[in-house]
Amino acid sequence: MKKQVMGFILAVSFTLAFAAGALAQQTGPSPIKIGGSLPLTGIYSETAKLIKAGYEFWADDVNKRGGLLGRPVRLTIRDDESNTDKAITYYERAITVDNVDLVFGGYPATSNVALMPLMEKYGKVFLGMGGQLPSFEQGYTYSFASPPLISDWPALALSGVVEDLIPKAERPKNMAILTMNNVIGLTTKPSMLKMAERNGIKTVVDEVYNLPLSDATPLVSKPKGRNADLLVCLSFFDDGVMVARAAKAMNYNPTLMFQLIASTIPAWMKEMGPEGNNVIAGTPWSFKLPFKYNELINNGAKERLKLPAAPIYFGFGFSWMKTLELAVQGAGTLDNAKIRDYLRANKFDLPYGNGITFDKRGLPAPFQYAIQTTNGQTELIWPKSVATTKLVYPRPVWGK
Repeated sequence: MKKQVMGFILAVSFTLAFAAGALAQQTGPSPIKIGGSLPLTGIYSETAKLIKAGYEFWADDVNKRGGLLGRPVRLTIRDDESNTDKAITYYERAITVDNVDLVFGGYPATSNVALMPLMEKYGKVFLGMGGQLPSFEQGYTYSFASPPLISDWPALALSGVVEDLIPKAERPKNMAILTMNNVIGLTTKPSMLKMAERNGIKTVVDEVYNLPLSDATPLVSKPKGRNADLLVCLSFFDDGVMVARAAKAMNYNPTLMFQLIASTIPAWMKEMGPEGNNVIAGTPWSFKLPFKYNELINNGAKERLKLPAAPIYFGFGFSWMKTLELAVQGAGTLDNAKIRDYLRANKFDLPYGNGITFDKRGLPAPFQYAIQTTNGQTELIWPKSVATTKLVYPRPVWGK
């Protein structure tokens, strides 16, 4: 009988202890749910995977510091397969089914153009790369870009290189511009054409092509035939590599080569080898900028990606989430309307600049940094105040 009583007491004690533990878990801070999608497969996946890594590093870092508003954060990232319709579906599901507290910024602009009105409909702060400049002129109040990947702005970097780093007598005389047929390429092109006209550079080739690109040879034969000494590739990654390889195969040697996206990704040097050097691009962030959080970002890339420094799109991902974090902490709430208002009313020190403010459109003042691939790395070349190396110009011929 005593054994039975003792057994009963132990069983009750175990049950109570288990219940107490479960209750303690239930009464602990519930996670802040942050959701959305990225193109982890398909034509935009090379850069999206780096953004995902940047998002996840931010989440790990904020959780190590005690979470956001004292609560852990939990990311749910779905793969939209580089399909805009799927991106819309996943974001709407995150908001209406998963009941996320916050959303993260989408990618690329082809999706964000369609997502920005959706965020306005549901009143969710949409903080990331943004859509294109016309999207920010529709009166949306919940969309912010920090830093923006606005297609109109890379021309600022090319303009800075041409006007500030190359003596007038030595500047390119004519330009070939090859543009992918989507919102990213087509909204970048007008500002590039204006930059060339302003600097007396004649546009001798202006070609638009569809993705995926199957053969770049016919495309590249036109700038080679017109002796274009400035080649502007408004390309993504696979097509950008194909254009460069075709130029090499045809022994076409522009004195200045600009890539919109391809040369900013670590895989560019893996694909091109030493021939990938001396290509310029514009960017709103670099791992070598002397601003807050960049040491943390670089350490995160070494830890998560086993790379010596942070790739640009990893830095973008962290920057977008860091901006959201600072706005939530500053507002002291998960109320998206109050977070939105805090973003519009305050200054922020961020990885791409200090004292950043957002205008009524949700954008900081227009800016760009010019980078060049040098010895397998992306180095800052303009503005001179932050340059880490000098422009190589004219670009060496292939094989030199």
